[in-house]
Amino acid sequence: MNSNWMKVFIAAIFEVAWVIGLKHADGFLEWAGTVLAIAVSFYFLILAGRNMPVGTVYAVFVGLGTAGTVLSDIVLFGEPFRAEKILLIAILLAGVIGLKLVTGDSGKEGAES
Repeated sequence: MNSNWMKVFIAAIFEVAWVIGLKHADGFLEWAGTVLAIAVSFYFLILAGRNMPVGTVYAVFVGLGTAGTVLSDIVLFGEPFRAEKILLIAILLAGVIGLKLVTGDSGKEGAES
């Protein structure tokens, strides 16, 4: 996995964190963590978008974030497990993986380093 895809993956992890924070934050520290997660998420998203097609970057970011948020709700917050949800997440992730496979590198790898 090249560094640009890793940036998208990191951005998606922080997206899950801030979405959870928007729903569950009660105190100052939780809200501060949520705001920090938003900043980190968009920072890595912007970095990845500089070297890859923005449409693909955004689609993968949103797909991974959506899947991560739904799975987090099930695992961490007791949302009922439904096979239909898992099937739809699998279809979503198949599309995300497909986008990654058909998106070539732009040749700018390492330019920002």
